Amino acid sequence: MPKGNGEVLNTVRLEFLSLPENVGLARVAVAALAAQADITLSELEEIKVAVSEAVANAIIHGYGGEPRGWVRVTVNRLQDGLEIIVEDDGKGIPDIAQAMQPAYSTDPERMGLGFAFMQSFMDELEVTSEEGRGTRVVMRKKLNPSVTTA
Repeated sequence: MPKGNGEVLNTVRLEFLSLPENVGLARVAVAALAAQADITLSELEEIKVAVSEAVANAIIHGYGGEPRGWVRVTVNRLQDGLEIIVEDDGKGIPDIAQAMQPAYSTDPERMGLGFAFMQSFMDELEVTSEEGRGTRVVMRKKLNPSVTTA
């Protein structure tokens, strides 16, 4: 059940193959639901970056870039914000604390800042994982409590 104030105003669930092009699909779907709330463009961009990082991690690290796995994204719009859950059934993370530390590499596409961006742009971040069974990332963003519809 989602945490946060009040009832769930809307929910979107997506399930897609672990293909890199589906990162954009997840961004657009989450942004569309987030835009139903009274948020700034800056907040919307932060949400999109956090979702991109979580989905990219599932694809790159969870499934090793293999397009055979499933990524699930659930977005709950609450009265006071958003709850975004990204799940995979991939390799899992052996040491979450270590994975949360930025790990700069020589490859600019993989700077190891995914969790750092998620922590920076969201109000709450919870990561649970089990080796060989997958990873679940829960991100929460508090938003203006006024309720608007798109």
